[in-house]
Amino acid sequence: MKFLRDKIDQIKKPFGKGEKFEKFAPAVNALDTFLYVPNHTTKHGAHIRDAVDLKRTMITVVLALVPALIFGIWNAGYQNLSQVQEVVPFMDAFMHGLWKVLPMIVVSYGVGLGIEFYFAIVRGHEVNEGYLVTGLLIPMIMPIDLPLWMLALSVAFAVIIGKEAFGGTGMNILNPALTARAFAFFAYPTYMSGDKVWVSNATTMDAISGETILGKLAAGKEVYSDYSPMEMFMGTIPGSISETSVLWILVGAAILVITGVGSWRIIVSGFLGAAFTAYLFSLWGANPLMNFGMLHLLVGGLAFGIVFMATDPVSAAQTNKGKWIYGFLIGLFSILIRVFNPAYPEGVMLAILLMNVFAPTIDHYVVEGNVSRRKKRVAKQLKTA
Repeated sequence: MKFLRDKIDQIKKPFGKGEKFEKFAPAVNALDTFLYVPNHTTKHGAHIRDAVDLKRTMITVVLALVPALIFGIWNAGYQNLSQVQEVVPFMDAFMHGLWKVLPMIVVSYGVGLGIEFYFAIVRGHEVNEGYLVTGLLIPMIMPIDLPLWMLALSVAFAVIIGKEAFGGTGMNILNPALTARAFAFFAYPTYMSGDKVWVSNATTMDAISGETILGKLAAGKEVYSDYSPMEMFMGTIPGSISETSVLWILVGAAILVITGVGSWRIIVSGFLGAAFTAYLFSLWGANPLMNFGMLHLLVGGLAFGIVFMATDPVSAAQTNKGKWIYGFLIGLFSILIRVFNPAYPEGVMLAILLMNVFAPTIDHYVVEGNVSRRKKRVAKQLKTA
């Protein structure tokens, strides 16, 4: 490792302070901090000394995403091959899906990091590790058949408008990955409908329908004969790349909660809010989406959104009570949007973005409520003293 350390130090010399290429130092330092812990410490202010830094936090989230990503790659290939053959070997499906998913990941990181490096050089600050997660999340929540140029435009919009316009990592008010999906959703709705399954040998076939469960329910179709609750839970159903398997999403949730990176309060309250609202609508039962009941928790991007998007520490509520309210309302609005607006059967995206905007307001009233109660308690103590 000493050889690598010496080599990096040698590469960094022309980019040092006062050197010819000092302006481009942030781009070179990004490689250093990716491989090694930064060799400088904070000199001013009160700070908590901890071994966990932003890089370790982001890598933990990436590790939590890996189970859902691997399954999503396999499921993409499986949904393809199962249309044209009865038996689908695991590796055949995985490699088939990887052939399609890997370019999406490369484009996401290439475009996003390129923009991040540009802003770091222009502003003269270091490259933050926040895009390690965002760059993986964006392709994971997109349909498998989304053209790469649309993905690139969505990434550019999310990084420039949703993140850098607010000052970069830690300053954004909206989740960048969901901002990318929202842009693609409203700019190219026909490509985001999720009603197709990518088929590599499409030249030999007229068409194959792979409409999602929520899409069928919104159209008033029956889905119980097509998919069992166990298939919905395991994830062998059509959908965006990594949103289908609740099982592997929950594995990722366990990693986030155990490591303290993700808020268990938001995750639990999010599922409770969705379950409560779905149960109430099942009593009404006016349409197939209402009749779907608790199975709403197993389909679409609800589980993935609550676990990996709603828990974003930058755009989520910060107070403990606020996290309960924030998560519960995300679950509630997700089902409300699904049921009352069939044009947007996947409601979790809009629900999380809406609550991102109101998260500071929730925290404000929670803090004000605590202050008010403490004032009343002190006044009562002074009165009885």
